[in-house]
Amino acid sequence: MILVTMRVFISLSFMLGFLSLSLFAQQAKKPTIMILPSDNWCSARYFTKTYDNQGSKVVSADYRRAFLEDSELNPVISKIGELLTEQGYSLKDAEQAAKSLDTEMAENDVTFSSTSHAGLAMSPLDMLKQRVKSDILIQINWNVTREAITFTMEAFDTYTDKRIATATGTKERNKDIVPVQIESIIKGHIKKFDEQMDGFYQEMQANGREIALNLQVWDNSDVNLETEYNGDELLWHIQEWLSENTVNSQFNLSDATENFARFEQVRIPLVQRGMALDARGFVRGLQKHLQKAPYNITSKIVMQGLGKATLIIGEK
Repeated sequence: MILVTMRVFISLSFMLGFLSLSLFAQQAKKPTIMILPSDNWCSARYFTKTYDNQGSKVVSADYRRAFLEDSELNPVISKIGELLTEQGYSLKDAEQAAKSLDTEMAENDVTFSSTSHAGLAMSPLDMLKQRVKSDILIQINWNVTREAITFTMEAFDTYTDKRIATATGTKERNKDIVPVQIESIIKGHIKKFDEQMDGFYQEMQANGREIALNLQVWDNSDVNLETEYNGDELLWHIQEWLSENTVNSQFNLSDATENFARFEQVRIPLVQRGMALDARGFVRGLQKHLQKAPYNITSKIVMQGLGKATLIIGEK
């Protein structure tokens, strides 16, 4: 009897220990991060370039040149990455993605339609986000004077561009190199910065990732959002699908006409079928749904960054 009791006790202890480790692992999970210099930092050092966005000239940060030519940038990012990795974050390499950005920009002539020949150019930052696919973008900036170094670090949700954490510090100059001095500034703010980012990620795990979805209808389409199927308009059927496939049916229809609809604060699962789910994958599910009867609708997905998708109804 004593032997049986001991075996039961040992088994229960093992199970409780395993459960505790599992819960700890879940709680300790941190998001993936990407670190880049801020637009202000790049502009102040003339690391900028001009690209064409559908006929308009847009000035953007030139990350490739910044990584290649600035002697302080890589050591500073390495120091920050090291500190955040110690906190449990997974650092993704933005430098390698930036090296091939020029080629990708030249090839990025996305055609909306085989008949309309309209194009869409994405910004270099949006393209980096799509390539690297981190949860959080951290942008850094620092200014060095004779007397002091001022450092700013901001974290943004890569899907919505919402600011989720910020840290700013100033330190008197000393004989240490700039990356080492910046490291000492960050150490004084890393705990609060980590808490802000962790709060964002915990909320996202509970309520899903936030994306935005636009619906558009081609001029020559026989179908619009007011076309009825089984007695209800197409827009109603799409809302029903969103209700069934978002986390806790969370989405907001902020604008709608017969040819256009805007959904904001669309909360999608982080994982689907064991794989990470992004905005394209989620909207692809809606696209497949509309291909089936009774709709039989042809459509095209156009991405504008990681977290904003447009589904164009009526033509590919």
